[in-house]
Amino acid sequence: MALRGPADGTNVSYDCDVLVIGGGIVGLSTAYALTRARPGIRVTVLEKEPGPARHQTGRNSGVIHSGIYYRPGSLKARFAVEGAAEMVKFCAEHGIPHAVGGKLIVATERSELPRLHALVQRGRENGIPVRELGPSQITEFEPEVRGLAGIHVATTGICDFGAVAEQLAVSAQDAGAEIRYDAEVTYIDRRADRGVAVRTASGAVVRGRTLVNCAGLHCDRIARLAGDDPGMRIVPFRGEYFELARPELVRGLVYPVPDPAFPFLGVHLTRGIDGGVHVGPNAVPALAREGYDWSVVRPRELASTLTWPGSWRIARAHWRYGAGELHRSLSRPAFTRAVRRLLPAVTESDLIPAPSGVRAQAVLRDGTLADDFLFVEAARTVHVLNAPSPAATASLPIGREVAGRVLAHLSPSGA
Repeated sequence: MALRGPADGTNVSYDCDVLVIGGGIVGLSTAYALTRARPGIRVTVLEKEPGPARHQTGRNSGVIHSGIYYRPGSLKARFAVEGAAEMVKFCAEHGIPHAVGGKLIVATERSELPRLHALVQRGRENGIPVRELGPSQITEFEPEVRGLAGIHVATTGICDFGAVAEQLAVSAQDAGAEIRYDAEVTYIDRRADRGVAVRTASGAVVRGRTLVNCAGLHCDRIARLAGDDPGMRIVPFRGEYFELARPELVRGLVYPVPDPAFPFLGVHLTRGIDGGVHVGPNAVPALAREGYDWSVVRPRELASTLTWPGSWRIARAHWRYGAGELHRSLSRPAFTRAVRRLLPAVTESDLIPAPSGVRAQAVLRDGTLADDFLFVEAARTVHVLNAPSPAATASLPIGREVAGRVLAHLSPSGA
């Protein structure tokens, strides 16, 4: 059923020029970039929660990633390197707590050494300063950490991404953008000659010339509401964290050598901006898009995951890895053993449960995990379909990228 308004012919009355769905850091950065690129543009952000950054943005370890992990030439590599520097500058300009102390990536087994050396090369190709370390040099940075070899990445930092999102919202609003909270989108009517109209759960109708889908955990659903086939499905993975009862054991940020077959970095140690140390996350399938613990089950969302062919192909290809993650989720001793590979002094009693996060991982039909940011354009629409970590780090350049695509739709040839 089309959403009809008082101007139902060629003279359409628009509430805004750009309608952004999603009030996480990417959606707010897009609104911020639009208002800076074209002063006076009318932007409306619709966010289903009562405030900004309630999901991926506000439930992560707060790390400003350097870009060392990402394939040279990829959007992730380019935007992370640019975004890390810009994020530090943005935090400094707005008085948001942050620090840049670098991080260690540590190999604890000989089989990891080739992957560690590959990271050194990748980092240098991405223009990132990397220092190689031996065992004694590792302990100079982190006295309690043990490893065969390591690297120090100087440009990694930490900040409060929730505070960044709030500032982006304030700055966008100061420039004229409107942000509506408690505004869950339930219906979209898009017509090439009349723009886009959306209806929210409250019954409100908002009309815009163009639409931006920054819905994160729900971006594939929003794409389908707009009438587009996203060609992927969000498969949610929960990352479970603990807080270290003895934060003095860790000075900064310590990571294992990641497995390049997966988008997850493994259990790591992160001293946050508040001085506490987070341990984690593991990565287990969530039973809901916002399934922050095992008790949260949403049958419709779970069915969406289970009926997607890509989910089963992942399971068949990587069941051993998944079984290990599941075991660590259900067994505190098993999780502790994983941490002790890096930090031998840690005990089971040192691990205090902390809030979990959920990663919105795009999975293609053939079971491929999308390994780069994914933007798809359709009539009067830009969809952001894969923007997990390092999206918070890269949010400012991502916002400019999306804004540029949207403005092209608003040009005389695209309007």
